Amino acid sequence: MSSNYCFDKTFTKINFSIENLAFNEFKQCTFSNCELNNIDLSDIKFINCSFIDCNLSNVQLINTSLQDVEFKHCKMIGFNMDEINQFGLKVLFTKCNLNESSFYEAPLKNTKFTECLLENVDFSMANLSYSSFNDCNLNHAIFSGTDLCYSNLKSAYNFDIDPTKNKLKHAKFSKENLIGLTYNFGIKVE
Repeated sequence: MSSNYCFDKTFTKINFSIENLAFNEFKQCTFSNCELNNIDLSDIKFINCSFIDCNLSNVQLINTSLQDVEFKHCKMIGFNMDEINQFGLKVLFTKCNLNESSFYEAPLKNTKFTECLLENVDFSMANLSYSSFNDCNLNHAIFSGTDLCYSNLKSAYNFDIDPTKNKLKHAKFSKENLIGLTYNFGIKVE
């Protein structure tokens, strides 16, 4: 792919399954109400970009760079970050549907998830230290070998996190959601 660069452009209501992306690097760009479902975004750099009300379900992210990228109100089912370019990775998710996604081994320190659907998401071996899950549904999310140190899960719900299989030092929980730490021990909280 030749080097094509796009700076400070807004893409609105574009169906990228019909239109070609045409660039392999986007800086300070905004994607609004765009259709990117099943698009191959491999080897593309997104730097200081925003995706608002977009469909990014089942996109391919092999060696994709997401540096200071914000996702708002996006449908992102099957968003797989397993093979993403980890250099400078920094993302923010607000009111996104990330069900059935994978963040396996992703370095997501200081990541903010706000009012997101995170059902059946794989967070195994991810670094989520200092991250926050504000009003997020974590039903059937997988936490195994996950670093959640200093993370804020006080308003998260429907999670099942085994304290013996994850790093939880200084993680914050509320009294109401502590039950999410006891499922594997057969403890009943009433």
